[in-house]
Amino acid sequence: MNSDALLMRAIRGDFLTVAEGVWLFERVPTAVLMAAAHELRLRLKPEPVVTWIIDRNVNTTNVCVANCKFCNFYRKPGAPDAYITTIEQYIEKIDELYRYGGDQLLLQGGHHPELGLKFYTDLFQALKQRYPNLKLHALGPPEVAHITKLEKSTYSEVLRQLMEAGLDSLPGAGAEILSDRVRRLISKGKCSGQEWLDIMRAAHQLGLTTTATMMFGHVETIEERFDHLVRIRQVQAEKPAGTKGFIAFIPWPFQDEGTLLRRLRGVRNRVTAEEYLRMIALSRLMLPNIDNIQASWLTVGKEVAQLCLHGGANDFGSIMIEENVVSAAGARHRFTASGIQQAIREAGFEPRLRDQQYNYRPMPAVMEDQVLA
Repeated sequence: MNSDALLMRAIRGDFLTVAEGVWLFERVPTAVLMAAAHELRLRLKPEPVVTWIIDRNVNTTNVCVANCKFCNFYRKPGAPDAYITTIEQYIEKIDELYRYGGDQLLLQGGHHPELGLKFYTDLFQALKQRYPNLKLHALGPPEVAHITKLEKSTYSEVLRQLMEAGLDSLPGAGAEILSDRVRRLISKGKCSGQEWLDIMRAAHQLGLTTTATMMFGHVETIEERFDHLVRIRQVQAEKPAGTKGFIAFIPWPFQDEGTLLRRLRGVRNRVTAEEYLRMIALSRLMLPNIDNIQASWLTVGKEVAQLCLHGGANDFGSIMIEENVVSAAGARHRFTASGIQQAIREAGFEPRLRDQQYNYRPMPAVMEDQVLA
């Protein structure tokens, strides 16, 4: 293989194979990968703009029977600290989100064995009735698979009813690595990689916007990382004409603090800053049909995330008013609204507030001082 030829093809938007992606990862200097990824980013997103969003991640429940070995957040049914979030708690959290200038709720939880489709449709309807302009970026393929099994229904029917109740977009949660070898080791109780992809296909057929993710740096091989990227790219290539499909891709390194993977298997997050930059760059080069690549400042910190903006990423994600799952495994970084904008400016770009569909939105006229501090 010829690295220069592969990079030129990627910059043109050609689809590289798994083997070609691995070749680039193993042989090409980081600066060269970043330059090529940035060139492709500027072809797709020529404005010197980096987007960000104000939203809040609220968990419907911490009860889960999936038993993922990288998750410190979940509790087994009947645990003394198990909970289901109440409507009163949602109201308090959403009112605060609105004061901070946000309008999107990232709503996720566990695989609760007793919460079926009616629970979620009733919840979505209640939230939308009280907050008609609230955007629900909710659940994810593993939760949709879990609900579908409880209901003995189909992915399309479950998604259709969730959309009718108020679901605006479907996060790419639970992708981890889409290899079933990996999933048997780290998340055996979740849907298979193929099920995850099929749920996203069903969502795209219904016109539902989604995102895609990758959690890497645990038990996967480099080949499995690139197979993950190729499988996501293929689903995007199949989306119906006129739909958006995957609107963004967000990769982040495994957070190991206190996890069963670390305690029982000795699996540590050994992803360096350089390796993360390489994966951001190669995500851009392998996924030319997904417009937006997000840098995970939550897991890698401000400085590394800023470098990602010169290596393929064009989005800085959310200020994270609330985040409980990844933080429970060691992610400690935080931003305010002013801080995230300053970080983007320091990197040489113009910060623009966006909505979930990556449309620019004006800065709110009134925002709490706490966010702007």
